[in-house]
Amino acid sequence: MEYDKSKYKVWTWRNPVMLHWIINPGLVINELLLGQRVPKIVLIEKDSPKCLQEKTRIPCTHCGILHSGLKWSKRNNAFKNWFGLYCDNCGKTIPCMTNLTSLLFLGLTFPIWVWFKDKWKSNWLQKQPDRYKNLDLENVPNPFEGYGWVRHGLTWGLFMYIFMTVIFQLIDGRGITLSKALIEFPLWTISGLGYGYTMKLINGKSKPKTQTN
Repeated sequence: MEYDKSKYKVWTWRNPVMLHWIINPGLVINELLLGQRVPKIVLIEKDSPKCLQEKTRIPCTHCGILHSGLKWSKRNNAFKNWFGLYCDNCGKTIPCMTNLTSLLFLGLTFPIWVWFKDKWKSNWLQKQPDRYKNLDLENVPNPFEGYGWVRHGLTWGLFMYIFMTVIFQLIDGRGITLSKALIEFPLWTISGLGYGYTMKLINGKSKPKTQTN
């Protein structure tokens, strides 16, 4: 598909924000557990003072319609998109990128889930039309405005600390030591704040450009 590059910035896997989704191992939780997905192609309105989600357009490669990024905001359908982003115009799924850690995990567990994939996807597709009724695409608040980025960052850091330091260690059979728990807590706190502040910068509204005579 061709896009109007005078109107939109075209983000693909080469964009730093998109590449971060691919290489960050922590995002395997978002992708496989929560079903949060990022499409392979994202269009961003140029010279727009809106926040990132408001000026995001996600093209369906099947029917060509440009969806508002707000369809997949946290208020609407940010999660449960395990098989891709559903296009409520044509009923097909918009191709999404895959996190490298997710890809590795899926490859290792392939003999287990391959037998159930088609049934799971069929059930998932049947539920999608209802999820896209009565969406709220107006006045969606930016959760990272003000000091919201601190709360979101610390929440993410705490979640990752519990999963990676506690749950993953128990599953892996290595056990949990007090020294490891004490060392990793501030590391995940700092990582969480870094994540929250990065999201604040990405999602913040841009100042409109002034016209010069």
